[in-house]
Amino acid sequence: MNIEEFREYCISMEGATEKTPFAKFAPRFNSTIVFYVLGHMFCMADMEDFTSVSFRSTPEDIVKITERYSAVAPPVNKAMKLWIRINLNEDMQDKEIYSYVKRSYEIVKDKYTKKGKKETEKN
Repeated sequence: MNIEEFREYCISMEGATEKTPFAKFAPRFNSTIVFYVLGHMFCMADMEDFTSVSFRSTPEDIVKITERYSAVAPPVNKAMKLWIRINLNEDMQDKEIYSYVKRSYEIVKDKYTKKGKKETEKN
């Protein structure tokens, strides 16, 4: 897997967009690409140092992945409690990483699609 293939995969999902939002905090974050759906992050990676990917998950999946793979690393930011980081080229195959990234996209999309429907029904 390389960053170009990974980026193409992420933006191929319906409604997915990309930004580099962290550059405003420090120059070292200029190369962090973040993928969004419905305006919310579902995945990120460093374009210059593409050695890991981080994605949104569920507490259950985080436990399952952590127990099964040594490729798991702490999230980039400790405040990201529902996120997991996977080191590339270790014991998790690219196919599985892509699968978890797709699941991350679906988790975020479902969460904010339902929230939007509930808010519309209240009004």
